[in-house]
Amino acid sequence: MDELVKQSLTKWPNVPHCYGWLALDARGAFRMRDEAAQAAHQQGDIIRHESLLAFIYRNYDCDNRGAWYFQNGPQRVYVELESTPFIARTDPELGFVLHDRTPVREIDCVFMTDTGQLIIQSQQKIAMLDPSDLAHCLAMLYVEDHAVADDDLLRWLSVPNQPLQIKFGSQFKSVEWVASNQLQERFGFIAHPSKLENKN
Repeated sequence: MDELVKQSLTKWPNVPHCYGWLALDARGAFRMRDEAAQAAHQQGDIIRHESLLAFIYRNYDCDNRGAWYFQNGPQRVYVELESTPFIARTDPELGFVLHDRTPVREIDCVFMTDTGQLIIQSQQKIAMLDPSDLAHCLAMLYVEDHAVADDDLLRWLSVPNQPLQIKFGSQFKSVEWVASNQLQERFGFIAHPSKLENKN
């Protein structure tokens, strides 16, 4: 967190939190949601200003409920999550990077949902793979000793009764099945934080 942000929290500790105005979509883009976008249940406009994005990235955190927010000076701006708190993309040199451009140094666990979403866990960070990168990673999946075929994967998604693995370099990691509607409960985050549930 920026030092100036910490100082503003000390100076103005009781600024009301903000809800509904900022979202993170499934491609890793932050979106500004004005009143019209909120009323129409739309995603809002993509934020493209590099300095603003860098500021958001540096001050992106979660509270003790698992609700993610951007600390904008003394105000906490809660984030609507389309999928997971982080989005991962493939990178030809680094392997994976998160939406905030942080390299994923080590992958602890890998999951795939019943709807075919690939999710990686690196320490406490949970990231769904950008859907546009999924095809690249499907070629890294193995059932037993052979690369997974479409039929193999479809069977595994419905009944995960065979070990599924993903190959990173020369290493294999097991892929665990998880229901897409249980991601928040499984990984302890809140996709749609609300003022009513805030106990801070």
